[in-house]
Amino acid sequence: MFANPFKLKKLGILGMNDRNINYIGRHNERKNFPLVDDKLKTKKLAQKHGISVPELLGYIQYQVEINHFEDYIKNQDGFVIKPSQGSGGKGILVILKREKDKFIKPSGEALNYHDVKRHISNILSGLYSLGGKNDVAVFEKLVDFDDAFDGFSYEGVPDVRVIVYKGFPTLAMMRLSTSNSDGKANLHQGAVGVGIDIRTGKALNAVQFDRPIKVHPDTNKDLKELMVPFWDEILHLSARCYEMTDMGYLGADIVIDKNLGPLVLELNARPGLAIQIANDTGALKRFNLIDSLKDINKSLEEKITFSKENF
Repeated sequence: MFANPFKLKKLGILGMNDRNINYIGRHNERKNFPLVDDKLKTKKLAQKHGISVPELLGYIQYQVEINHFEDYIKNQDGFVIKPSQGSGGKGILVILKREKDKFIKPSGEALNYHDVKRHISNILSGLYSLGGKNDVAVFEKLVDFDDAFDGFSYEGVPDVRVIVYKGFPTLAMMRLSTSNSDGKANLHQGAVGVGIDIRTGKALNAVQFDRPIKVHPDTNKDLKELMVPFWDEILHLSARCYEMTDMGYLGADIVIDKNLGPLVLELNARPGLAIQIANDTGALKRFNLIDSLKDINKSLEEKITFSKENF
């Protein structure tokens, strides 16, 4: 079955071509793409602007440095290694804990030193990077996610994706890891997407592999019970990311640490479209409402208030 394009247009569904040409192409200057495509640059830029991010443990740029990777994680039980220029969750290695000379993934799989070194080498060689170019392996402290998400995420850290349009938080979705996604909050790999009400931070609808679901596939937790804490802080963080990057169409991915609160995990200049399915609403309706405003030069607080009142 194929969706009727006229019906989709009436529902305000944003399609890929429209997104690429009229939103990414029109509102995101090419010179700013490296600020979000490179996670290390994003992290350093966020720190410069006083935006909270997961702690950077270190990074490796060259193959000859790989044997010294333990220098960055020697005081960490859990940590994350990710390609600085990766996309779609590819190449992210999450280590939950260490047992003697073994590194334990959220799935329970145990890796040895050789496995980790090989993974770092693959990152540096560009196996996971945009365009296959040489990359940098970034080491981050593992986020200790908030107890509010117990049962909602399986063997991994959940995150919030907020679509920010011209500085207005417009659509939001909670991404919950599953056994399919191997502890990663990535929809393409099988994570659950839960649409979140912009005004309240409460769950609306949920999808997995673009199909509606009601309970988490691994824990049977009722997804309608999900309520995102620190919601106002999350909206403020996402709106500040627009001011930081000057990108008019942006996806801000935010995690919640039980001790540190909301942290900006990464930014995306080409956020996906499945967030519309999770929210059961078309993005164009909201974008068009923002475009209709006579005065777009509102303060951050005014933009957030507008979003909460209208979305």
